[in-house]
Amino acid sequence: MPRRPAHPVSGSADETEAQFYEALQKGDLERLMALWADDDEIVCVHPGGMRVVGPAAIRASFAAIFAQGGIPAVPEQVHRLALLGGALHHLIERITARGERGTVEQGFVLATNVYVKTGLGWRIAAHHASPAMPDDAQVLALTAGAEAPTTLH
Repeated sequence: MPRRPAHPVSGSADETEAQFYEALQKGDLERLMALWADDDEIVCVHPGGMRVVGPAAIRASFAAIFAQGGIPAVPEQVHRLALLGGALHHLIERITARGERGTVEQGFVLATNVYVKTGLGWRIAAHHASPAMPDDAQVLALTAGAEAPTTLH
């Protein structure tokens, strides 16, 4: 089943990423799926979840998540790697939600998004998200309002 919109999604991987997070926040399944590449090998890993491969499985996984509403994920500290015909973005997703007692709670997810340039614009080929550890230096920098260190090892 084709998921392609009638017009190109965007002019850049950054624009596709912005639309992805907007669709997540709104719980807009149709918009979210229109952003994925038209390929049977697209892949998604939700935080703490298993690998989901293919458009039908990815759609079903997000439909189940969106049954509870949108995901209040805001991308921060985006690191970009430009590739020939593609782009890789690694970032931190800040999740802010109301707790059971009405308090505002925050969580952080480490995410990697892979984009490919197609004839219809930039599309998502992979989204891999993992829960951030509480002592992760990048997360600590976010909560303290400081810049995160850039050394990998």
